[in-house]
Amino acid sequence: MKGPLFYSKILLFGEYGIIKDSKGLSIPYNFFKGALKKDVNPSVEAIESNNNLKKFADFLETIDSSIVLFDKEKLKQDITSGMYFDSSIPQGYGVGSSGAIVAAFYDKYAQNKITVLENLTRKKLLKLKTIFSEMESFFHGKSSGLDPLNSYLSIPILINSKDNIEATGIPSQESTGKGAVFLLDSGISGETAPMVRIFMENMKHEGFRKMLKDQFIKHTDACVDDFLKGDIKSLFQNTKQLSKVVLNHFKPMIPKQFHELWKKGIETNEYYLKLCGSGGGGYILGFTEDFNRAKQSLSAYKLDVVYNF
Repeated sequence: MKGPLFYSKILLFGEYGIIKDSKGLSIPYNFFKGALKKDVNPSVEAIESNNNLKKFADFLETIDSSIVLFDKEKLKQDITSGMYFDSSIPQGYGVGSSGAIVAAFYDKYAQNKITVLENLTRKKLLKLKTIFSEMESFFHGKSSGLDPLNSYLSIPILINSKDNIEATGIPSQESTGKGAVFLLDSGISGETAPMVRIFMENMKHEGFRKMLKDQFIKHTDACVDDFLKGDIKSLFQNTKQLSKVVLNHFKPMIPKQFHELWKKGIETNEYYLKLCGSGGGGYILGFTEDFNRAKQSLSAYKLDVVYNF
């Protein structure tokens, strides 16, 4: 048995801000993927995954049936016979490992499911987001539902506000372009829940809330608009400002050994770094107008191009 593939995602813009109604832009990242599987001779990893899926399946039974109903018998049967999630998506890296599991489960076991082939109205997208938010809360405690939505639909999602999301198109890539969005591997795994707790704690302070609204959300919204319009000059100006705001106000989310590297990018304009997901480790997102120059400057790290300008 091998189920359909579900891909990782990258939230290009909107981390933390979307909790407070900023815009956001999430794109599928087909480099990593996962699928539900059964093997006759399961590996140690497969057995561990199966144990985790057991707990997840138990959790799904607690979700209000008015939100979503699952085929419990089929689910129980498959888990008892050793089903696991075979995935190349790194955990704790901000590219949606739990989102892919949620999408795979919904696809296989949800009753009356909304399918990818339907006309995806805003109402249907919001319903899916609500369902996925409930399902993914098993992994993070609090979830926007966007990671599974992206993984399930495998199309870019534009977040205008909490209750206003739409499928969108993004400008086609310049395969010969010098500029790039890239992933920098921090080499350490990050955990979402503790980072979100720090953020929520900071939100109790008026100064932080004001900064979030006047600076962080302002530049995030501008970045989303610039990216979709293909206004590269303005995009890099706003990404630089966003990178500064994150360095000044989201330091706990940036692993200590990257503080200087972050600052260097802003000072030299060789690259600008931002959080990929909740931070604390995993991937860091980079934006550069000259990828070769950034690669030289960051030669100690593994970089993967996500998008070319």
